[in-house]
Amino acid sequence: MRILLVEDDRDVARFITKGLKESGHTVDHADQGRDGLFLAASENYDVIVLDRMLPGGMDGLRLLEALRATGVKVPVLFLSALAQVDERVKGLKAGGDDYLTKPFAFTELLARVEALGRRGRSDSPVTRLAVADLEMDLLTRSVRRAGRPIELQPREFRLLEFLMRHAGQVVTRTMLLEAVWDYHFDPQTNVIDVHVSRLRQKIDRGFAFPLIHTVRNAGYMLRGEP
Repeated sequence: MRILLVEDDRDVARFITKGLKESGHTVDHADQGRDGLFLAASENYDVIVLDRMLPGGMDGLRLLEALRATGVKVPVLFLSALAQVDERVKGLKAGGDDYLTKPFAFTELLARVEALGRRGRSDSPVTRLAVADLEMDLLTRSVRRAGRPIELQPREFRLLEFLMRHAGQVVTRTMLLEAVWDYHFDPQTNVIDVHVSRLRQKIDRGFAFPLIHTVRNAGYMLRGEP
């Protein structure tokens, strides 16, 4: 399974990562809430292991609430030193699927993670995206708007897929660089603006209202409302 671990304690994160990898899983790690939210929203994970208390202005509850608001349904296991019943209830009400208090035995964490992974795989995978009259088939790699086929280059397809998966949200240039171009820094290039301009010509030209919008000083947004 591919697992996202959001944990700010380096020793705990190292302990969990080592154990999960030795058990045959792939692990990505974030030590800040906002970094964890970005990874969770832009990548596909089977399970998220999420610390309840995180630094940087976004704790585990806020992260999960934001993630669920975007429609991401990946199973989440909360880790927390807060053992009170009301704290566990808060975590589950925020959208968590399980709750494990610290300290814990790794064997129990592994069993809970793998149980959540099996539960998550019971859902049918997403093979089609739709926003207004724009449709994307992820299996045939085809795009149509109002029934009209739209030919896209591979990079344009990845760009549009990311925008559609985050429809109604502001997508920054940094997010696009990391998700579509695999850049983990901003090289001061206009490559994104060029590709979005080309994509806009193919997606919006000739239609009654545009779907791709520029958000000044922020990035881009794809939305279905005129």
